[in-house]
Amino acid sequence: MEALEGKRISIKLNRRILMKSFFLILAFAFSSCHVFAQGVIRGKITNPVNNEPVAFANVLILNSELGAISDENGLYEITEVPTGLYNVRASFVGFKSKTVFEVQVTLARPVQLDFELVEDASELSEVVVSDEFSRSEETPLSVRKLNANEIERYPGGNRDISRVIQALPGVASTPSFRNDILIRGGAPNENKFFIDEIEVPVINHFATQGSSGGPVGILNVNLIKNVDLIAGGFPANRMDALSSFFEFQLKEGRRDKMATQLTVGASELTLSNEGPIGEKTTYLLSARRSYLQGLFKLIGLPFLPTFNDFQLKTTTKINEKTELTFIGVGAIDKFVLNEDVPDDESEEDRENRLYLLDVLPVQNQWNYATGVKLKRFRENGFWTFVLSRNMLNNHSVKYAGNDESSQDNLLYDYLSQESENKFRAENSIFKNGFTIKYGVNYEYSRYYIQNFDRSTLAATDEVINVESTSHFNLYGGFVSASKYFDDERLLITGGIRMDGADFGETAKNPLKQISPRVSFSYQLRPNLFATANAGIYYQKPAYTVLGYKDNEGELVNQQNDVRFIRNSQLIAGIEWLVPDKNRRFTAEAFYKKYSNYPSSIRNGISLANLGADFGVIGNEPVESNSEGRAYGLEILAQQRLFNDFYGIAALTLVRSEFTNPNTDGYIASSWDNRFIVSLTAGKRFGNNWEIGARWRFLGGTPYTPYDYEESSLISNWDLRNQPILDYTQINAVRLKGFHQLDLRLDKKYFFKKWNLNWYVDIQNAYNFKAEQPPLLVPVRDSEGNILVDPSDPTRYQLKYLNNPAGSILPTVGIIVEF
Repeated sequence: MEALEGKRISIKLNRRILMKSFFLILAFAFSSCHVFAQGVIRGKITNPVNNEPVAFANVLILNSELGAISDENGLYEITEVPTGLYNVRASFVGFKSKTVFEVQVTLARPVQLDFELVEDASELSEVVVSDEFSRSEETPLSVRKLNANEIERYPGGNRDISRVIQALPGVASTPSFRNDILIRGGAPNENKFFIDEIEVPVINHFATQGSSGGPVGILNVNLIKNVDLIAGGFPANRMDALSSFFEFQLKEGRRDKMATQLTVGASELTLSNEGPIGEKTTYLLSARRSYLQGLFKLIGLPFLPTFNDFQLKTTTKINEKTELTFIGVGAIDKFVLNEDVPDDESEEDRENRLYLLDVLPVQNQWNYATGVKLKRFRENGFWTFVLSRNMLNNHSVKYAGNDESSQDNLLYDYLSQESENKFRAENSIFKNGFTIKYGVNYEYSRYYIQNFDRSTLAATDEVINVESTSHFNLYGGFVSASKYFDDERLLITGGIRMDGADFGETAKNPLKQISPRVSFSYQLRPNLFATANAGIYYQKPAYTVLGYKDNEGELVNQQNDVRFIRNSQLIAGIEWLVPDKNRRFTAEAFYKKYSNYPSSIRNGISLANLGADFGVIGNEPVESNSEGRAYGLEILAQQRLFNDFYGIAALTLVRSEFTNPNTDGYIASSWDNRFIVSLTAGKRFGNNWEIGARWRFLGGTPYTPYDYEESSLISNWDLRNQPILDYTQINAVRLKGFHQLDLRLDKKYFFKKWNLNWYVDIQNAYNFKAEQPPLLVPVRDSEGNILVDPSDPTRYQLKYLNNPAGSILPTVGIIVEF
């Protein structure tokens, strides 16, 4: 599947798109004039503990004389603000100040900017000035934060949050076009995603079931306010993840009037709308439609993807103490084959196209997540209740030779559904300098599978033909507390949670899954902090593992007592803030110890060494007998917008290793990059021009080579239509490292009632070709028939093809707001 990268969009097509869009942009640019008018910033300032307004607070646009004071209802308004990008700070005596970075002021509509100011009992006599990068009581370390402007303008990101995240330390990426998120040597499925505290399991189109990733993100960045990546020191109210939690906070819909945003890109059309519904409710709405299938068919690619997605958020202020939030996210993905032969196809392109047509399935996938959150405030805290449901439907069909005329040609027909119904209740108490939280959660899930598969016949000696439904119950609870000491120089946060489930005998007992954790943060000097964390975390295996049944209908892995995956972590770091220049420097060392990791009974290797690709991971018999470890060092230097310059420099040294039941000792996992560098910088110029660049370098990952002897057997190839891996050489070969330069150019126009932004985003600007595992493909005659080995009539003739990934990919987009 990695061969898809180098073949998905030709340079010829992109040049055509780029030139047409460029001339359109020039027409806009030369016909536009600047409108000299003023903008407005307005909003409300509240105390997040009890939702009461903070009256008479100061709101200041930094590095200017513009500001305002909130009224008795916490409302403020700053008028006569020139168009531009600003950092805005709110402060009041007895509260910790808060800065919102990169607030874009336009003429089309007032900026809606709300603040939450937390009380600071130790310094009631003065205003506290804080940089507000990412520090919090629950997660005092391993947190990275991105705001809306950073996400939108990120070079090479193409407004895709999954790609933007790859600039952060500890996050590895691949040279292919997949959005796998690999954090601190962990697998893609070790991450959890929350939108406004509601879990959303899938954030990418064409996701790999049992893993994650996919070529395009689902979430519309127009709706995102900020993103927090928590890579360690997880709070006790978060469960079922080993590498990270992503906390997405969506904007609140406009309270004054309706607003619309239209985005036209090279491959998609996105429409966003927001506004009030009555006096108490606001909404955000987004819908996107791709037209990649038309472009791919035009240039003769062998696959035609189509995707659609939607998002909805409503916020209802029932009264001053009660707030109700609704979230809806969904996607529809279709992936069909294109067997039309291009007229000008080269021999190499022909061989790659035929190989892809041999191995790619016809795939249909859809998913959704919906949830409601009720927040009930009181004088010293609040209750949070969350009820949600999510579902994934994944259907893949593959026929030998793509000939659907006979069922004898059917290699596999896989249909599965994962649905989850979740409830969570949490109580947060702020009293006598303590922050105390406790809560419970329950989850009822259903896993349905209808699976016919004869492609694994060579390994199992039987055709798989199963239809079954499995039900699972998960339950858990937690308690946590945090407290400042030594005049707020020392922060100690601790917590414990227990989780249980009925998918295995061991998992049923919550006492077997006790998860203690503790974090420390000590202020060595002003703006210099030392941090440390120790914790144990658990995650259930994928549903493809839990719900696997044999032909007799037995839950094989339940009989094998499949267990929660266990991960013990140690983290230590240091953080230095330079508030007056919006700078931050961090260094963290981490160690992660895995146990109870599933391994395949068929081939005796850990699922951590299978990698991630399109398809399904874990749909086979396993045992919880693999162990692993990941350890390394992260260094970050971040410059938020200051004097019209911003930048992020991140260096990660990491090792990721796992054991296999049929080998001795640790071997490199599929996520073992070892060395990751990401450099991002941008500069704003006059007349609202902005340019940005990102360069990244990643060490090559290991892979398992093919077994030529087994693959070339006619009996094996006819069953599978693809080669067989050599499991005696698990991850024995390592690819070369790859590097890539991405560029971005933005231009904004602010008119009286509407805004225009056009951008050019160029991925892989110097067209670097990254090494990928070579393809093992059959040798064919001029008619497309596979040739038999003349020296051995039981074998086909096979050959290796180079499989480089990467091509220059320019994209032009236009964003209109009104």
